[in-house]
Amino acid sequence: MKKKTEVFVLGSGLVGAPMCMDLAKESDFEVTAVDIDKTVLQSLEEENPSIKTIQADLSKPETVQELVKPCDFVLNAVPGYMGFQTLKAVIEAEKKVVDISFFPEDPFLLDNDAKNKNVTAVVDYGVAPGMSNILVGHVHQLLEETHNVLIYVGGLPEVREWPYEYKAGFSPIDVIEEYIRPARTITNGKLVVKQALSEPERVHFPGVGTLEAFNTDGLRTLAATISAPNMKEKTLRYPGHIEKMAMLRETGFFDRKKITVHGAKVRPLDLTAKLLFPKWKLNKYEKDLTVMRIIVEGKKAEKKRRHTFELLDRHDSSTNTHSMARTTGYTATLVLRMIVKGFYDQKGLSAPEFIGRRPECVRYMLKGLKKRGIVYKENAENIEDE
Repeated sequence: MKKKTEVFVLGSGLVGAPMCMDLAKESDFEVTAVDIDKTVLQSLEEENPSIKTIQADLSKPETVQELVKPCDFVLNAVPGYMGFQTLKAVIEAEKKVVDISFFPEDPFLLDNDAKNKNVTAVVDYGVAPGMSNILVGHVHQLLEETHNVLIYVGGLPEVREWPYEYKAGFSPIDVIEEYIRPARTITNGKLVVKQALSEPERVHFPGVGTLEAFNTDGLRTLAATISAPNMKEKTLRYPGHIEKMAMLRETGFFDRKKITVHGAKVRPLDLTAKLLFPKWKLNKYEKDLTVMRIIVEGKKAEKKRRHTFELLDRHDSSTNTHSMARTTGYTATLVLRMIVKGFYDQKGLSAPEFIGRRPECVRYMLKGLKKRGIVYKENAENIEDE
């Protein structure tokens, strides 16, 4: 009898839970959900009794290393601030791992560790970063020269409610990080760091309307792995969101340094999180959408080319799965399946664009996502000088 692949999902909340459910549908996998929140685990047990659960504090690397010993594979979906140390602990335990924690540290700092442990460790395999990188890497291989890369992406509630007109489809603390982490861009061949929320512009998307876009640090590994003179990633929100977030940031509500209030020491960020998160909570039955546009321009056979990918995905009412969880989580579970099947086995640290270099892997990803109702529409065309 074929042995099942034992998968531990570290962090089983908004995105982690749907990943557990997706893998548990197949008899080839034995899934264990790990989280500090007992309520989250109980909900998973009720939805699918075959999913095992472990309540644990994953903030301690030694706990993680000991915890994952019995499994074959790890999906790391902890919040970004603890992602790097968790990934390092998983690698030390010599486990194959797909990481979607989107931590701020340079993932390639763990490349030698993974190679020394003979581990396949892939990072940033969500929707963006994730599929955005895969598709950029794919087009980069098709072109003889890549000139421009522009990525627009956002997860939004379908119903706009005052005052924020926003709900978080993943860890809210990671959303705030988008508004304060400096945004790396490539401009005229040089790395240029810009303030988050900068360079606002209005962009129209069919089926959604006009959204506002602003700089965020979403290029991540692309800034180092793709040779193109101009690259930028922008986050999308409903118009008016930038001004609200910039006001909070500039007033100090996102600061991590403690201040004294009536004799008590408090981090402004902690207070802000306590107030914002209930208002940003994406409830179980609330509908959301994910919208993305990827534009890659370059040259092939002396002709200027433009490849555009469009995604508009919505909450799946049949399974009651949020769009951001679907587009992020299913990307990660498909990559896991690809590694388990032996389609991808590169040792060391792999960014998504590495998979994008392999046409058969790109086809596998697009086909698997389409089967789950997540469709990336591609248009390729010759362009004239503008």
